[in-house]
Amino acid sequence: MRKTTRLKQLIAAPEILVLPGVHDALGARLAAAAGFDALTAGGYGATATLLGRPDSSQLSLTELADMYSRFCDATDLPFLADADTGFGNVTNVARAVRLYEKAGVAGLFIEDQVFPKRCGHMAGKAVVPPVEWLAKIKAALDARGDPDFVIMARTDALAVNGLEDAIARAQLACDAGADLLFVEAPTTAAEMRRICAEIPGPCLANNVETGLSPLMPAAELQAIGYAAVVFPVAATYAVAHTLADLFATIKRTGSTAEFLPRLIEFNAFNDLVGLPALRQREAQLQEFAAALVSRRNPL
Repeated sequence: MRKTTRLKQLIAAPEILVLPGVHDALGARLAAAAGFDALTAGGYGATATLLGRPDSSQLSLTELADMYSRFCDATDLPFLADADTGFGNVTNVARAVRLYEKAGVAGLFIEDQVFPKRCGHMAGKAVVPPVEWLAKIKAALDARGDPDFVIMARTDALAVNGLEDAIARAQLACDAGADLLFVEAPTTAAEMRRICAEIPGPCLANNVETGLSPLMPAAELQAIGYAAVVFPVAATYAVAHTLADLFATIKRTGSTAEFLPRLIEFNAFNDLVGLPALRQREAQLQEFAAALVSRRNPL
């Protein structure tokens, strides 16, 4: 089954789809090993890990497409990718869809912020007129080569113009044909219930730890009416916290000895990244080559 088809099925399933966020290929393998069905990777974690900078449209289309290609090589799970504001106008959006499809992701989302955008839970956001955003959504839908490639429409209008405008924009995006709808940064469960009740399509929730929205378990979000939930920054925050502790320990003690209980062991790490299978394949190829030579040049 194609990854795109699988992602569409997971979104349509009765049980809410939980997508952890990753920011590197190692994280993708770890999330897959944990048993998730699909993954996401956003610009927030990507900008932090690739540049050490905040989420503010600093990464280019080709940089992100290359990153997603490496992520998709690391796991067979479908990826929901971040296309920010589309990297320009409708022509740029179409190219983004083509490059993301080549990278191997199963879907992407486009938001209605003014470029350069900000993280959806930061202050000072601004949004473009609905017509400009909807044209980008239609461009993305028209550009996809695979009809099951998921196009999600994200609006940040709630923080700028209020809940009514955000819901109206999402309703228009649904009318335009978007496969998944995302109203960013509701601040209460009541707002979440209105979003799911008034938007005639599957909706996505965003769990950003210590952000603007209440942090709710997947089961509660499903009861509210959400089809999917992402945890886009938790891995990045966890890694930052752990590395800060590790480096402080090395600086203080000159050793990693007291940190060992928090480290994966050498052999376990090699298993995680697939070293045994790699060595087995190398040996098989050497045996094949040796047998071939032996048949041609018997002793």
